[in-house]
Amino acid sequence: MFRNPRRVLILLFLLTAVFAVVDLPENYRVKFSLFGRTVDRIINPPTLRLFGWTKEIKTSLGLDLAGGSHVVLEADMKDIKASDRVTALESAKEVIDRRVNFFGVSEPVVQTAISENSYRIIVELPGVNDVDRAISLIGQTALLDFREFTDPDEATTGAFVVPMLTNTKSVGLTGRDLSRASMQFSPQTGEPEVQLEFNGDGGKKFADATTRLVGKPIAIFLDEVPLTSPVVQTPILDGKAVITGTFTQEAARTLALQLNAGALPVPVHPVEQRTVEATLGAESVAKSITAGAIGLGFVAIFMILQYGRLGLIADMALVLYGLLSFGVFRLFNITLTLPGIAGFLLSIGMAVDSNILIFERYKEELHAGKPWNIAMEQAFGKAWDSIRDANFTTIITSLILYNPGNWNMLPSSGLVRGFAATLLIGVLMSLFTGIVATRTLIRVFYKEKRV
Repeated sequence: MFRNPRRVLILLFLLTAVFAVVDLPENYRVKFSLFGRTVDRIINPPTLRLFGWTKEIKTSLGLDLAGGSHVVLEADMKDIKASDRVTALESAKEVIDRRVNFFGVSEPVVQTAISENSYRIIVELPGVNDVDRAISLIGQTALLDFREFTDPDEATTGAFVVPMLTNTKSVGLTGRDLSRASMQFSPQTGEPEVQLEFNGDGGKKFADATTRLVGKPIAIFLDEVPLTSPVVQTPILDGKAVITGTFTQEAARTLALQLNAGALPVPVHPVEQRTVEATLGAESVAKSITAGAIGLGFVAIFMILQYGRLGLIADMALVLYGLLSFGVFRLFNITLTLPGIAGFLLSIGMAVDSNILIFERYKEELHAGKPWNIAMEQAFGKAWDSIRDANFTTIITSLILYNPGNWNMLPSSGLVRGFAATLLIGVLMSLFTGIVATRTLIRVFYKEKRV
């Protein structure tokens, strides 16, 4: 099918139509009169529904554009051993990040900052303009609780039913009874597992609970949210337990981090708090859109003046590029910040680079005396190596800036990640439109005029 240009063209038209609907503005009022009739409607993008799954399409804006709260919390480490402070800070960050997501805050940014003896958590909450509410939302101490099932069927089968708050009761074991949780590898199987170590009182409580619940599950909750429900295999009398299962290394590490969040509650207090006004972001967005429109217009005019009808075809592919990129931002809830918009505008210029390389190579093939259609096909083939290498280096840079592994030696700022995410998506979309879309349009339309 993809060898047939006309079929590919139909798919491109369908793709353009779908993403044009996805990119519809939110709460946009359309009002006009035609043939004596007045149309006055509010336009919104559609809500996707598929097999019970619902996806509301909207543009996610960062703190600098939507406004919200910026809070810096200082962690009190006086009761935490020096060797455990980094772990405690990461545990607190994990709890705060999970809490603000649980309460529906859109695209929060939660990151840590360590400087000498200062351990801080920086929280940005777009759309939350009440700083006091934001602090109350994120400043509570995590509560870890071990529970047993009250339903005999669930207790027998080890079923894990949600909601299950009314199906369990506490065994009297909380985060205060847990010394630490850590990820390790089983000496028998080599698989990742989570090890628990309880303090003196916690070890006694855990021994009583496991003796009574042999063959039954024991549920572990953090902030009233179920984490896991391992089945007790044997009574555990030494205060040390191991949670096994089909863990990946990352899943085991995450579970240990969540358990430590309850085991190492770190008091935090705000040292900086401010509200970011959305009006500043709106003004910046308007100027950025104006600058982008002017830049895009100049690029389109240049392509037409330099390459004629080929340039016009490249401009058509550029329109598709814009629709696809913005649609992906919306579908995958990519948060747009001012640096993110800058990354998107930068990728527009890169989107036509592929066409320029191809068209210049096409001229060289024509000068060599080859027929125009063969010259065009060879231009696409020979220019691909340069296009691939140039875009591949940009993709690597974008991934480093995005820092998906949260490595300390790399950037972790939400603004930097916003720039990297939009640039990465833009580069990937430009590869598709620059090669597939432009090539298909040339094969269908340009060839018919040059036979």
